[in-house]
Amino acid sequence: MGCDALAINSSFIGAYRWGLAANSDLQTQLAASGPYTARIFILLYNVIVATTFAATGLYALKRGASRVDEAFKVVVALSLSAFVLYLANALLSLGLFNGDDLPIDQQVVALAWLAAIVLTMLLRLLYRRMLALLRQRGVDTRRVLIVGAREPGRLVYETIRRNPRLGYRIQGFLSDHTAVGTLIDGVPVLGRTQALGKVIRATHADEVIIALSGRSSNEVLDIVALAEDESVEIKLYPDAFQLITNNEVSIGDVSGLPLIGVKNVALDNPLNRALKRMLDIVVAVLVLTFSSPLMLLIAALIRLDSRGPVFFAQERVGLDGKPFPTIKFRTMRVDAPALGNWTTKDDPRVTGIGAFLRRYSLDELPQFMNVLRGEMSVVGPRPEQQVWVEKFSQSIPRYMRRHKLKAGITGWAQVNGLRGDTSIEERTRYDLYYIDYWSLLFDIKIIIQTAIAILQGENRGY
Repeated sequence: MGCDALAINSSFIGAYRWGLAANSDLQTQLAASGPYTARIFILLYNVIVATTFAATGLYALKRGASRVDEAFKVVVALSLSAFVLYLANALLSLGLFNGDDLPIDQQVVALAWLAAIVLTMLLRLLYRRMLALLRQRGVDTRRVLIVGAREPGRLVYETIRRNPRLGYRIQGFLSDHTAVGTLIDGVPVLGRTQALGKVIRATHADEVIIALSGRSSNEVLDIVALAEDESVEIKLYPDAFQLITNNEVSIGDVSGLPLIGVKNVALDNPLNRALKRMLDIVVAVLVLTFSSPLMLLIAALIRLDSRGPVFFAQERVGLDGKPFPTIKFRTMRVDAPALGNWTTKDDPRVTGIGAFLRRYSLDELPQFMNVLRGEMSVVGPRPEQQVWVEKFSQSIPRYMRRHKLKAGITGWAQVNGLRGDTSIEERTRYDLYYIDYWSLLFDIKIIIQTAIAILQGENRGY
């Protein structure tokens, strides 16, 4: 983005100054339109270009992506930006600056457009070259496992080996036809395909490439499910093209090697993550600010109601399977952990004030501090204890995919009545739906539904 901003502004300012020097009429218009006109137009141009670049995927840089494809996207994005800028110029000149034309004409726009294309591509090539050198030296690398040690898998390996600039580090193969421990060009076979989850965890893999031939669709989908449980990026070699439906994959290439990317989480997009984080901060600040007197009252009531601390902190599993301490108001007796781990309806361990707090979810107000700390989100899958995560991940397919997002205070499963002692399988199904179809509007909808449910006291006290 820094390279693009430098290229865009240098091109526009250079073309603009050339236009002023070559055209006395523009100088007259500039003097008539005021000192801030040029600055306003430069700001407008930057906003237009940044929005267009983001919309065309130019900030979702993929390893090994074609430079020709990138150049085409740059031309399209800058052409659209130039058109929007010229249109804005025509509209704004109708009355924004007291009827005076803005100091910009077709020649300036055309020259800025052409110069921006050339300079943007040059700086992007320089950026990619520097990034490739860093990756060759071990910076920004990704650990990769290849499922399949026969011809397709070896072709993938050779392609990656010939392109160290990609920053891929092959950890090993998984194969049902080659003995574990066998070396293939110095790279070991680490296990059978059914051990994929264990191997991913052992090698801390970031990406899995499935390169198999002669497998049924069900077999390949089972392997994809094993990898999905471990929060890694998954790609399929072309032999499996017909096995996944069009709405679940995106087709790309890595240095000319065509691969299918299994549908990624919407929040893998940095812009989406930033939008969700902004919503989290706004909601958390508002809730903590306006509920602070209530929280002080709750703290006093807890101390009066039963012996023990005001807050209850417990380690839960969050984003990428990493543990973090959740903060809640204590609603159970101090000896509650010794009497059991799973919460049920009408749990006898719950204190008098605790039952009221649970019914209206007031015990979860301190979790907005977890949100501010970046450990949780307002909306997301509910966090579980490590012991339950390990148990559920072994019995529920794709369970670990829940951890591709931050844990949430509320979620799609909760607003649909799945909270407390309810079906984990059903909760997981709702969580996965939320992950696959996330949007900012979806989050706002869930927050509103949660607020309505709390006001109506529909949490049933557990």
